[in-house]
Amino acid sequence: MSETGPASEGRGRRKPGVEQLRGRQLGRILIRMGKLRRSQVHEALEIQKERRRPIGAILVELGHISEKDLKAALAAQIGMEEIDLSQVDAPPEVINLMPAQMATTYQVIPFEYNEERHELSVALGTPDNFVATDDLKTLLGLTIKPFLCDPAHLQSALDRYYPEGEQESMTTLLDELAADEDLAQFRDRGDSIDLAELKEMMELNPVKKLLNLVLLQAIKDKASDIHFEPFEDEYQMRYRIDGVLYAMVPPPRYISLAISSRIKVMANLDISERRLPQDGRIELQLKGAPIDLRVSVLPTMFGESVVLRVLDRSNVQLSLDKIGMADEDLAVFKQLIRKPNGIIVNTGPTGSGKTTTLYAALSELNSPEVKILTVEDPVEYDIDGLVQVQVKPDVGLTFARALRSFLRQDPDIILVGETRDAETAQISVQASLTGHLVFTTLHTNDAPSAIARMLDLGVEPFLITATLEAIVAQRLVRRICTNCKTEYQPSEEQLSELDLKPEDVGDRSLFYGDGCDYCNNTGYRGRMGIYEIMVLDDSMRELIMRHASSAVLRREAVKRGMRTLRDAGLAAIYDGITTIDEVVRETIREE
Repeated sequence: MSETGPASEGRGRRKPGVEQLRGRQLGRILIRMGKLRRSQVHEALEIQKERRRPIGAILVELGHISEKDLKAALAAQIGMEEIDLSQVDAPPEVINLMPAQMATTYQVIPFEYNEERHELSVALGTPDNFVATDDLKTLLGLTIKPFLCDPAHLQSALDRYYPEGEQESMTTLLDELAADEDLAQFRDRGDSIDLAELKEMMELNPVKKLLNLVLLQAIKDKASDIHFEPFEDEYQMRYRIDGVLYAMVPPPRYISLAISSRIKVMANLDISERRLPQDGRIELQLKGAPIDLRVSVLPTMFGESVVLRVLDRSNVQLSLDKIGMADEDLAVFKQLIRKPNGIIVNTGPTGSGKTTTLYAALSELNSPEVKILTVEDPVEYDIDGLVQVQVKPDVGLTFARALRSFLRQDPDIILVGETRDAETAQISVQASLTGHLVFTTLHTNDAPSAIARMLDLGVEPFLITATLEAIVAQRLVRRICTNCKTEYQPSEEQLSELDLKPEDVGDRSLFYGDGCDYCNNTGYRGRMGIYEIMVLDDSMRELIMRHASSAVLRREAVKRGMRTLRDAGLAAIYDGITTIDEVVRETIREE
């Protein structure tokens, strides 16, 4: 196969000798490039001993080389050749291999494609962007050959090939899918497609472009999950943003198999297995920020349902001051997490922010003097200084087994991702009795109910009272968009949903989001936690020993100063942070 694009012209302009420069020291490369003398390198090395700065930055400071020379040398060090993008005319079929959103997000221009080797040549404006090639390889399913170009030429090419206002929308991509003749042959085939045809189908450019647009848009909109769901007559795609699902324009039903197979390839899963569930992950680096996509494939009546959990580590506030806890609750919580031993339970439904709260606590405690071990399923965020273990039930590495080993690792603090069974609960209790501080999570509706859950797991009341320090229940509510925040007077009907009367609100102002472009016309942008903290004192422990009900424990905790989830929600409403609808949706009516 011949190469598309100005191969012969391009080769004439690329800097020779890159293979001889790859992997060499920067000073040696610059000498070989004719940009430096040996004496200048030695001068910079002497300064480096004192300043501990990169030698390239020192050489630029001294005026021995320019920023452009440094970039060229760094590119040569990792084997990148240079190209003059202003002299290249990239063919439309090569430009069409990469969606506009991908080119602008990763700041690259495709300019040449070798069909025989499935190799796409792309121009980057800086060698620092070299990591983008890994993402492009994953997203496009092609070998990526990077070249260094002038940043000004790159921007000019982006404006030329991907003009503003001509970004591909979901609608135009779906039209392209419907018109594609190669895809049309699979329209009435159902799942009766052999492996060779399936591979051909998922490699088609419109399929890749649609999936890549969905992924990049989801990450841009800060979605937490992306759903691909086959039904009898349609194929749904949905995002979960701030806890709420939003449907996208549905693609044709017959591409469902191609989409699920393409995701499987990206996650290194088995595309030939369609009868059993599969789990995997896709790792990306978007604008320098690590993004993990946890992939879950589930066989259903009408095909494979695929859900991608988006873990954007740059988007997580791992600070106790930023999770939404009220000042008085924060002061109590900070005291609790500094106890020398005991158990602190964080409870709430899936997706209520428990992991983020516990990570924020560990970040607060993380220091060289403290040994912190965590066992999780999955490990959601890598934190420097923490020893983190991923549960692997298929090889026998369960929460309980990891915990037993933890006690021989001389820890100060232990995080158990979730207490699911009696054995894990018992070992957590033993860990706290032997002088460790243990954080763990449970799935209950409120703080008092966690006691009943622990009893249900077989923990004796005397052990609960001896080890449990506090239970923190939480929910996530959406924040009102600050851009379209509007004051209003609630009706009696709205207030009655929270058992309030107009006189309870008094002259306080309430707010809602009117909807704008900034919040995608939802009226909300971002989320915050609301919390209820039940601290165990002597009277609470006595009630637990007497097997008091959750309702009795709740009344006693409130009497002793606990602010309930609903009260925390009301405070957020009065502070103009969230709305009545959100608090009603996320909290239960108090008896």
